[in-house]
Amino acid sequence: MTISVTLDVNGERYELSVEPDRTLLDVLRTDLGLTGTKENCLEAECGVCTVLLDGAAVNACIVLAPQAHGRRVVTIEGLGRDGTLHPLQQAFIDHGAVQCGYCIPGMILSAYAYLAGHPQPTDDEIREALAGNLCRCTGYQKIVDAVSSAAAALSTSPGLSAAPGSSAAPGLSAAEVVGGAAEGGADPKNPDKNALDQDGAGTSAGERSRDAGPIP
Repeated sequence: MTISVTLDVNGERYELSVEPDRTLLDVLRTDLGLTGTKENCLEAECGVCTVLLDGAAVNACIVLAPQAHGRRVVTIEGLGRDGTLHPLQQAFIDHGAVQCGYCIPGMILSAYAYLAGHPQPTDDEIREALAGNLCRCTGYQKIVDAVSSAAAALSTSPGLSAAPGSSAAPGLSAAEVVGGAAEGGADPKNPDKNALDQDGAGTSAGERSRDAGPIP
């Protein structure tokens, strides 16, 4: 049995027929080819699958596709505008916050959602906001620096924080990572190379997805 689902993804409307138990993550990656949304723990613990659902950061691995029916989804590919990287994406490049890159799309989208309601965060607040997004490569400081820098840029140029819709343009390899074009990085199937057991990660990313809503 399949269900007809209409999704608004990065400003584009999609009419899909999906099984009721398929996740939004699977549909985005398999049906729509938006592989910037990463797959890893499938338990809403690591945050690599973070997308925006009606502006809120959710873990796509535990949101069923029918739950997103008629709602606005933004992936990392849709964060840029008019062929230009969003200030958050650019800040991650400028501050050297990208290493293997696997966690970065989720980090950026979580930061985007947080900054929408908290335009002048402290470093501690940024760390708390990103606690559900794990990174094995870094000590997080460059990520915090990038988000703080982007917040400052957005506060002086509020027009840059307008709702995303169009795709960001690929450029350097780092730009491909922050724009979702690069599929490389840590092996999502190898527990020795992911960040699930990293200490100090904070609260579960799954807490962000529990209000995704019922299946229509």
